[in-house]
Amino acid sequence: MSSEQKPSKSPIPGIIIGVIFMVAGTYVSVNITKGPLEALAKQGILLDPGKTLGVVGVFLVLFPAIKVFYLNPLTEAINRRNSDIERTFSEAEDLRTQMTAMKSDYEQRLARTEAEAREQIQNQIKEAQSLRGQLMQEAASKADELVKKAQEEIENEKTRVMFEIRSAVVNLTLTATERVLGENMTDDRNRKLVEEFINTVEVPS
Repeated sequence: MSSEQKPSKSPIPGIIIGVIFMVAGTYVSVNITKGPLEALAKQGILLDPGKTLGVVGVFLVLFPAIKVFYLNPLTEAINRRNSDIERTFSEAEDLRTQMTAMKSDYEQRLARTEAEAREQIQNQIKEAQSLRGQLMQEAASKADELVKKAQEEIENEKTRVMFEIRSAVVNLTLTATERVLGENMTDDRNRKLVEEFINTVEVPS
């Protein structure tokens, strides 16, 4: 708070009046008879107009010096103190406003961060569930392929083994027949007859 500087009044009129009061007081003390004052003093009324005027004059003369050396510095110190207090309160109010704004901004950032984190977690859960379903589907598909491939390999192996067994049976049959009949039975027509016979008596698997 800046206090407005009022124009200072000249102390000369007060000093002149003070000097006049001092001179008048001295004159009254010297020239006025003490009879009436003594009579009043006997009645308990102590009155000395000369001294009173002199004290008033001395005060009027000394008041400018008292004002310059005591009252003015005291007033300035009080004004500075008031300005410091008002500035401190203003700074405290500004700081409180800044702290309130910072708190509000922090709370908004925290809420936004929590919302983003929650959304990211939900998205990751959805991605994990989708990946889990995809992996399970791929695993089931691969398992089906492996089972199908195994079945095909089993059938191929079964066919190969049956072919080898049939060929062995045909060879054994032809060899046994040759030994029984004493004739060569290894030509294609004999082999074909034996194979057709085995096919007719083969037990279905």
